[in-house]
Amino acid sequence: MRIVIGITGASGAIYAQRLLHFLSSTEHEIHVIISNRGKQVIGLELGRNLEIPKKFGLYSDNTMEAPFVSGSSRFDAMVIIPCSMGTVGRIAQGISNSTITRSADVFLKERRKLILVIRETPLHLIHLRNLATLTEAGALILPACPSFYGLPSTIEELVDSVNARVLDHLGIENSLSVRWREHF
Repeated sequence: MRIVIGITGASGAIYAQRLLHFLSSTEHEIHVIISNRGKQVIGLELGRNLEIPKKFGLYSDNTMEAPFVSGSSRFDAMVIIPCSMGTVGRIAQGISNSTITRSADVFLKERRKLILVIRETPLHLIHLRNLATLTEAGALILPACPSFYGLPSTIEELVDSVNARVLDHLGIENSLSVRWREHF
């Protein structure tokens, strides 16, 4: 598969790091875009830059040089992880003012898989309406809500329970977390 990973300024940089780590062990073609605010949050939360495998493409959030900003390029899926509510709002309203939002717009218009891993609470009515708009347009809203039934003992296990769901929706086999009623 050809997959685009967008990383925005919402809290939850560890979700992106763990997903990239898992994908590095696969044969999928991965392209990464990090927003400026995403870089700031990564620094605050991880205390370092993301570890991005050299085999992954890395793009600025203000370029039109990326192949996936056009529907004529064939890509399979895009995941925005974590996805800020500002990004949700811009995508929902068709505002393609960055590489991430333009790419998401392309994935919607081409009816390709777009997964938004949102990280915000509480949600107000504008957030909810934007999420409904995106759902109606074909995006999958996957809140970063970890599961606890697997009795996680580390932050990484909690994070991986969300990433397992992302990978499931991409159609990528994984055993990142315990599945419901399979651990008894």
